[in-house]
Amino acid sequence: MKSKTAFFCSDCGYETPKWMGRCPVCGAWNTLVEAPVEESKKSGAAQAKARAPRSLPEKLVSIGEETELRFPTGFGEFDRVLGGGAVRGSLVLVGGAPGIGKSTLLLQFCGRIGAGEKILYVTGEESKSQLKMRARRLGVAAENLYVLAETELGEIVDAVNELAPTVLIVDSIQTMYNPELTSGPGSVAQVKDCTLAFMQLSKSAGVTTFIVGHVNKEGAIAGPKVLEHMVDCVLYFEGDRSQSYRILRAAKNRFGSTNEIGVFDMADSGLVEVENPSEMLLSGRPKDAPGTCVTCVMEGSRPLLAEVQGLVATGAGAQGPSRRNFNGVDYNRAAMLLAILEKRGRLKLGGCDAYINVVGGLYLDEPAADLATVLAVASSYCDRPISSELAAVGEVGLTGEIRSVAALGQRLSEIARLGFTQCVIPFHARGTVKAPKGLELIPVHNIGEAISAVLKK
Repeated sequence: MKSKTAFFCSDCGYETPKWMGRCPVCGAWNTLVEAPVEESKKSGAAQAKARAPRSLPEKLVSIGEETELRFPTGFGEFDRVLGGGAVRGSLVLVGGAPGIGKSTLLLQFCGRIGAGEKILYVTGEESKSQLKMRARRLGVAAENLYVLAETELGEIVDAVNELAPTVLIVDSIQTMYNPELTSGPGSVAQVKDCTLAFMQLSKSAGVTTFIVGHVNKEGAIAGPKVLEHMVDCVLYFEGDRSQSYRILRAAKNRFGSTNEIGVFDMADSGLVEVENPSEMLLSGRPKDAPGTCVTCVMEGSRPLLAEVQGLVATGAGAQGPSRRNFNGVDYNRAAMLLAILEKRGRLKLGGCDAYINVVGGLYLDEPAADLATVLAVASSYCDRPISSELAAVGEVGLTGEIRSVAALGQRLSEIARLGFTQCVIPFHARGTVKAPKGLELIPVHNIGEAISAVLKK
């Protein structure tokens, strides 16, 4: 008898009996993949519930408030992204490309909380001896850290019920499987079923659970996108493996803000917190070189200084269509800024190749970086440097005007703290902010005034 199959969207988990080119729920193209449908088998969530004590209804007024809902992770940057610490009984998904440092972060996290928490580390990708070797290299020697090398869901649920840990780490969800299902580990059905089981464990037993999920550039079938609606918090570990810096970003957080980021440095002994990311992002910056300008962006409540670089190759477009390559900024917004420069700034960029890059792996998605981007491109086009002690903050409109941005006073304080002596700001904001000591404000109405004010002759 032929088994029944259905099609699942690898981005949002939508299920349909027939294939479609575009998912009707999330709108993604070519993400529907065929997988068997499990009808009579026992799901992982049902198994976890059967093994757990029965939960009875309780009056809201009689439910006691716990004195400590959160506990520190031992990493200040990790606590910042989680919203002040890990929440007891929460289910957290830590996603990222393979080898980016997810397992390293969680193993060091175990070492820092091992004195006060009972931890069960379930490894499906390494043996116990391999995990021991990695823990020795990272200096992790927690007394209350228990290791289980297992991939079968039922065995893991039994181990959790017997050990009764306060923290559970599953590394990784792609290796876990429920033998009741016929599909293989890593499939949509297995990943969703196992995650539901761990969610049942977290909520019924009050276990804080961290799940590791791998993603790739193509948006893998078993990527964290399938699980985002099921978990309490989604963290993405970003960065280039060829560089040492890593950024931990919250894409979803039921217990805190999703705007905060944590910055880490991958050293030989593991991940090290970067308490002053602005200095890190500006390290190695060239002085008096054309095509570079510093701006200040807000990542949650934290102001960060970032270097925007622009490169314009004049005359290259004569041999064919002009090339546009942007890294760290939105492509459409960067293309719009180039058009504004040509129309309002009188720069002939139509026949030139243009490149924009944000140093340090940051992605600037707020309009406050517009002015610095425009000045960096103009500096490269004119081959005239901008002072290394100058920064620029402001949004650029379609008519070339410079508009004000939020939290300008906080941005200026960070710019002054890092030793900058000048900052270009919108003219309309000159009366609403006070210049920090040692920082000269240069108010401008439009991009023409900004270019004339900052480019060295």
